[in-house]
Amino acid sequence: MTRRKLILDTDPGIDDAFAMAMLASLPSLELLAVTTVFGNADVETTTRNAAYLCQQLGLDVPLYRGASTPLRRPRGCGAPHVHGDNGLGSVAVPEVYARPAGTPDAAETIVELVRAHPRRVTLLAIGPLTNLALALRLDPTIADLVEEVVVMGGAFGTGGRWGNVTPMAEANIHNDPDAAAAVLSAPWRVTLVGLDVTARCILSTTRATDLRRAGRGGEMLWDLSRFYADAYARFDGLDGCCLHDVAALALLVAPDLFGSTTGRVKVTVKGPEAGHTRLVPDLAGFHRVCVEVNADRLIDFFLSVVATASADQMIVQGLSGAD
Repeated sequence: MTRRKLILDTDPGIDDAFAMAMLASLPSLELLAVTTVFGNADVETTTRNAAYLCQQLGLDVPLYRGASTPLRRPRGCGAPHVHGDNGLGSVAVPEVYARPAGTPDAAETIVELVRAHPRRVTLLAIGPLTNLALALRLDPTIADLVEEVVVMGGAFGTGGRWGNVTPMAEANIHNDPDAAAAVLSAPWRVTLVGLDVTARCILSTTRATDLRRAGRGGEMLWDLSRFYADAYARFDGLDGCCLHDVAALALLVAPDLFGSTTGRVKVTVKGPEAGHTRLVPDLAGFHRVCVEVNADRLIDFFLSVVATASADQMIVQGLSGAD
């Protein structure tokens, strides 16, 4: 079986942790690297969290720290009301997992890996798009060399659902709308799994008990789900929590769970609607936007992967993997 090569760009984040747990048990994907970005917390925290999660989940891959601020504006305060002060709710992450800024950084790594594996690398971006925009600045030709870009981001009004940071803007796009505009202006194939779709993918408290059966990190995932569910109960009145980033990952391995449409996505970069995404008709169809999801099947799929994981299923392939 040919494994799909993947770079995960992330800002852990509780739902990022769920996605990483699922990724650790998907043998059809070859994870080349994890790159981090500010978003749910500052980049020092998200990088430490990513290092901790990789160790806990058996993801033995290189980790590269990325952008600490948006391209052209100050960084926001993150989302401590949803993800906790440390980005991972009630889970204490030891300082031993802290990682300093290094060379190469995330953007340089993205360029290096895409050029090393032309038209074979998928970029899965589940945080702000700053690292991808910086990689394009370094080498615009990578847009022709990437197999696909999949983004958890934006909101397109399906079912009347728009933003979660402002009435019109979803968090990942709102955190750096200039980067999002740059990424969506490049001539590569982009699929967006927006908040209006991912918000339907709710892991109920009853179903979340299955997380405790996970082969690695089960109790940690259960603890994370409780903090996350408490936030959703307070702010949205939900019994459970939304698996936003899991949905974007699921698109890569279970595309039949989704329905989509094509066009061109425009991003508002200034004013009170900064971060607002809208799909406009375009015959070229550069962008695919998810508009439907079988949420029940997606939750079943997530739990079937994560809750039956065992150590020998973990992806351990790194940069040295053969083509």
